[in-house]
Amino acid sequence: MRDIPNELADRIESGAATLCHAWVLRRGDGVVMGFTDHDRDLMVEGVVCRAGSGWTAGAGEGEAGLAAGGLSASGGLDDEAITEADVAAGLYDGARVALWRVDWARPELAARLWAGTLARIRRENGAFVADLDGPMAALERVVGRTYGRSCDAVLGDGRCGLSAAAIGGRSCDKRLATCAGVFGNGINFQGFPDIPGDDFLTARPAGGGRHDGGSRR
Repeated sequence: MRDIPNELADRIESGAATLCHAWVLRRGDGVVMGFTDHDRDLMVEGVVCRAGSGWTAGAGEGEAGLAAGGLSASGGLDDEAITEADVAAGLYDGARVALWRVDWARPELAARLWAGTLARIRRENGAFVADLDGPMAALERVVGRTYGRSCDAVLGDGRCGLSAAAIGGRSCDKRLATCAGVFGNGINFQGFPDIPGDDFLTARPAGGGRHDGGSRR
């Protein structure tokens, strides 16, 4: 349950023109940064939230219960805040982000609307788009592996091993034939293409052919 001061709640209900958003970002290396969509710097949680950073709230979704929920934010890449080099270095991976509703006329009137983890951040034409996961997202994390014929890696991630240049904007259908034939990356295929299917359960022993325990391919 959110703890919203009564005076701030009244202003939110009345649609007061002095309300704005602020974000407080805490990286894994201890760096703390603040941003606001107001036209002046604000102090929130003891953190200076910079104006003119270009941060804006994007689409958000949330559900009751244990649904993960999500939010997005976007802004500019500049040397004083989130730089392209730091994004590329992965310094923002897993950062904690809190979204606040603030009365800029009285910054002490603030309420935290949402908190989550920076799941993905991508660069687009000199700006960034950040996708944030809600606190329940950890419950959706896959633990261990599921054995299946198709690859369970994400195209371009560490398990796949391909660089952005090698991918070249192409997509992958997760089949071994595509991994090996299109990308030349069969050695990193993360599936099990020789797992017998349902038809194997009803197959009868063959009377001829090769029976040496080798690959069925």
